[in-house]
Amino acid sequence: MNPENFDPAVAALLSAVAVAPADVVECAPLSGGTYNSLLRVVLRDGRRWIVKRPPPPRSGSTLRYEHDLLRGEASYYTAVRDLPGVPVPRLVHVETSAEPPVVSGLVMTECPGVPWHEADTSLTPGERARSRRELGEAVARLHTVKGSEFGYPARPFGPAAADWRSAFTAMTDAVLNDAVVYGVELPRPVEEVREVIAAAGDVLDEVTRPVLVHFDLWQGNLLLEGAEGARGLSGVIDAERMFWGDPVAEFVSLSLFDDIEKDADFLAGYAAAGGDATFTDSVRLRLELYRCYLYLIMLVEAVPRRYSSEQSAWTRRHVGGHLAASLDAVASAPAGRRRSRY
Repeated sequence: MNPENFDPAVAALLSAVAVAPADVVECAPLSGGTYNSLLRVVLRDGRRWIVKRPPPPRSGSTLRYEHDLLRGEASYYTAVRDLPGVPVPRLVHVETSAEPPVVSGLVMTECPGVPWHEADTSLTPGERARSRRELGEAVARLHTVKGSEFGYPARPFGPAAADWRSAFTAMTDAVLNDAVVYGVELPRPVEEVREVIAAAGDVLDEVTRPVLVHFDLWQGNLLLEGAEGARGLSGVIDAERMFWGDPVAEFVSLSLFDDIEKDADFLAGYAAAGGDATFTDSVRLRLELYRCYLYLIMLVEAVPRRYSSEQSAWTRRHVGGHLAASLDAVASAPAGRRRSRY
């Protein structure tokens, strides 16, 4: 490509791995991201990379947990780089800045395939069942990766928490504080939400080992590839929202606005690869807590992301309704049911 038409920031990222603009035959923005910017870079030698960069500092669109968000994605791919049977990108380069001290860019390999949600309506029943089983197996393998501390790798709320309850409390407190800062209307008052979640906190003490959690495994972050009739899982991508915590939290985005217990194919694959998907009362209560957290993020981010009036109305109605239902489920759950440990 002509160096004059090349973004200097992207050129600097590529120069760190000895790639000049003249080595690039394609550099195109990708849609689908709601926070970071994405570019596909194709080199003359055939290599295909993804370049990811965060929004400018002080852009006014950041929630507190999103501080240094790319550090989480770099941590995720580093943690799983030697894990067999899991199709994830490989890191080519991690760029860090001195001021502020954050991960300011990633270069990674591109996984083949198309986003699941784009292919979903054309999948045969056999392809869908096989892909869900493959996904279950991949997630179970990912959940074998253990960390040394709970929470987000960037530590956006200060020093690492001593336990999972403390980490999750900091996570929910932060997004509730963001709701106040951005003037977000929730289906329940902020302090009521805080109290409902805190009252169920003892169930989080069951979680004693920090496990790798992607927390954003909706269909847009899952890729499928193959000939028609034989498509299967080819990529698990966009791990920027990962944290170290309870593997049960993974089931929220895997069955967004639905119930993972109904996904027999996924659960069969998860169990076949060694995952524990025993749904006791306490596991279900933890799952409701994690639904509350994700729904809070979805509701709060709509304001700084400046959603359209139509998007905002849908989010308040649909996501807000699900948050209210999960809060009611948490509030009505019997206390003290701790039967399974991770």
